[in-house]
Amino acid sequence: MRVIGTAGHVDHGKSTLVEALTGTHPDRLKEEREREMTIDLGFAWFQLPGGEPVGVIDVPGHRDFIENMLAGVGGIDAALFVVAADEGVMPQTREHLAILDLLAIPAGVIVLTNTDLVDDEWLALVTAEVREAVRGTVLERAPLLPVSARAGRGLAELKAALQGVLAAQPPRPDLGRPRLPIDRVFSLTGFGTVVTGTLSDGDFQVGEAVEILPPGWPARVRGLQTHKTKLERAVPGSRVALNLTGVEVSQLRRGMVVARPGTVQATALFDAQFRHLADADRPLKHNAEVKLFVGAAEVPASVRLVGREALPPGETAWVQLACGEPVVAAKGQRFILRRPSPGATLGGGVVMDPHPGRRYRQHDPAAVARLETVARGTPGERLAQALDALGPAPLKEGLAKAGFEAAAGQAAVAELRAAGDLVELDGEAVVLTGAGWQRCLAALRGALEGYHRQFPLRAGMPREELKSRLTPTYGARLTTKVFNALVARAAEAGAVAAQGAGVRLAGHTVQFTPAQQSRIDALLVDFRRDPYNTPLPKDCAARVGDEVLTALIDLGRLVPISPEVVFLAETYAGMVEQVKAHLRAHGKLTVAEVRDLFKTSRKYALGLMEHLDAIGVTRRVGDERVLRG
Repeated sequence: MRVIGTAGHVDHGKSTLVEALTGTHPDRLKEEREREMTIDLGFAWFQLPGGEPVGVIDVPGHRDFIENMLAGVGGIDAALFVVAADEGVMPQTREHLAILDLLAIPAGVIVLTNTDLVDDEWLALVTAEVREAVRGTVLERAPLLPVSARAGRGLAELKAALQGVLAAQPPRPDLGRPRLPIDRVFSLTGFGTVVTGTLSDGDFQVGEAVEILPPGWPARVRGLQTHKTKLERAVPGSRVALNLTGVEVSQLRRGMVVARPGTVQATALFDAQFRHLADADRPLKHNAEVKLFVGAAEVPASVRLVGREALPPGETAWVQLACGEPVVAAKGQRFILRRPSPGATLGGGVVMDPHPGRRYRQHDPAAVARLETVARGTPGERLAQALDALGPAPLKEGLAKAGFEAAAGQAAVAELRAAGDLVELDGEAVVLTGAGWQRCLAALRGALEGYHRQFPLRAGMPREELKSRLTPTYGARLTTKVFNALVARAAEAGAVAAQGAGVRLAGHTVQFTPAQQSRIDALLVDFRRDPYNTPLPKDCAARVGDEVLTALIDLGRLVPISPEVVFLAETYAGMVEQVKAHLRAHGKLTVAEVRDLFKTSRKYALGLMEHLDAIGVTRRVGDERVLRG
């Protein structure tokens, strides 16, 4: 499925040519027909000689409507570049050509219209003028055909030429993240909300959930059409009409994007490479206010030049665009900048990182180096940079941030693995670069060292507390799964020790002062003197201190079984084995029998049995206990 778009000066016959090719006059508006001038985008389609359907977007040529033209040409496969033979190259001829070149439109056919109004000598002069105008642009090698739409001459040759240039283009990629920039919104009786656009990067199917970005409204695809034909599935590169439920026409506008939920995010800041047009009338200054055109969207923005104060005409620079409102911009997508007043096309470029994460200083060598890697680095270098920006994350997120398609992504992963620079914490579920892993280790060590200094008598730091201390560094990406994978890998590396709900530095041990150890020894003498009638926890805390008592429990030397009862670890282990042995021999046991078995009070016996119920050793049946399992 292919889409072509017209381009050229006003009154050079673009709409007439489209009608001759398709049988449909593309001017939709009453005002357009009355003025005999295209004001907004028009749409039609026809079949190539080989039977392939082709969508056509007709754009206005008047300078007052150049911004409507920009909403339609961003997603085309080829341009139908129209020059009237009786007038030759005109101002909007050059501006439209510059826009096609800035957008890197992959192919095109140049059409000389109104050839029935000129003689052969004049036609030869205009042909030479047009060839000179397109030199050095994307249309330099485009076929050039003389046509008379009114007389019907040259149309067959034009269709054949279009078939040839389109056949030479590779199919649109299916990346599994469909985007449909909305260029038209309307309502149909019996159907409701309909939007149209050129689909890229994935497919849509009838019945699937979608979201409208920005602001992220949920909707569902009720129906699909391409060239008035109902579809169950629309493929990348096709002109598509989506019948949506869940949203009203009044909520939608040109420039919004229909996407699969969770696959695309709007942005208000993105990094780009920008080329200032050579015939611009002045340098582009840092923080200049501009109009940004990306996809079908038009938003105000400011241009932050990275590493320079001003950009002379004809030069290229790294920029960061701060948008006045969120837009959807994908890595590799082309855009145009225009001066708001007086209106003029300044230049255009390509999105390098739609989510850079921070605003750069004007003179920021690190930012320039980063952008150079994004533009010219090897696949492995680009993936490494994306992973370093994310921190620990699933590999698929790193590949998406680096903007890789499947084959290039595999090459990038292979390059990092071969260099030993891909640390895989949980298979491909969580990965980092070698440098990223060292930063994670340093963050883990730093958090644990601080905790051990603050609480020297605690055996380890609770996992949840450690995770919360790392969250400011890694944000929402530090999920429980990612955190556990980090801790497990750090433990394998011998950097930390993890037991249950606690984590400590591998070399950390609890060290009591001589005075603390003396009080501990005296307390434990009392525990051993009467092991089944031990001191109360509150009395233990009064004798050795809360921190020391907690440390003894964390170290496993004391085992609390209730708020009122704590035993020596060896005493507790022996009691559990005796209870199990009794139950295996007799089948059941009462609290009174436990009291008599250990020659203790009911408080200690009841505390022990309720504890064993809670940990799944015993089960209460009436007033008796039995072994579980």
